[in-house]
Amino acid sequence: MSNILLITSSPRGDESVSNKVATDLAEQLKAQSGNAIVRRDLAAEPIPHLDTVTTSAIRKPAEARSQEEAVAADYSDKLVAELLAADTVVIGTGLINFNIYSGLKSWIDNVARAGQTFRYTENGPIGLATGKKVYVVLAAAGVYSEGPAAAMNHAVPYLKTVLGFMGMTDIEVVYVEGLAFGPEAVEKALSSAQAKVEELAKAA
Repeated sequence: MSNILLITSSPRGDESVSNKVATDLAEQLKAQSGNAIVRRDLAAEPIPHLDTVTTSAIRKPAEARSQEEAVAADYSDKLVAELLAADTVVIGTGLINFNIYSGLKSWIDNVARAGQTFRYTENGPIGLATGKKVYVVLAAAGVYSEGPAAAMNHAVPYLKTVLGFMGMTDIEVVYVEGLAFGPEAVEKALSSAQAKVEELAKAA
């Protein structure tokens, strides 16, 4: 059965705008398609940052791994399988220090695997995680989708680059921004994001 992989990364829990909007989008996509949602909350269940064991494990054949390395590789393999099984991926993140949450970066570091989500060829790397629609929900205190601060938005260019490297090039971005400008600005940002979410869900 087709499924939707919902990845949320904000440590703010129920107060998180990116979590809320990303979840709303996944639920609306589910309502339109009937697909199941596979949820991965990177704040509630953090993925360890890459360490010596994991980086060694994923570079070795299975038979050459120690028991500790086998456990680390198996964990990374499960994350990769979860991504490859999804037809739709919804990613929620806040813009923190002009980029994504470190928990989301750890997920990326585990699923960007040579031979599994991309492979090297004589003509350059080729993405293997193809045929997926990706939605990125980005919440920000300021306005980074356009205007003078747009150049400081490293989150969206990075995500488009690394996801594209793995073969996911069909990416839509939903901004929820200007959240530091007071209650009216928050209400306006949420209203705009909700309208965008409904539009994307209907078009899916």
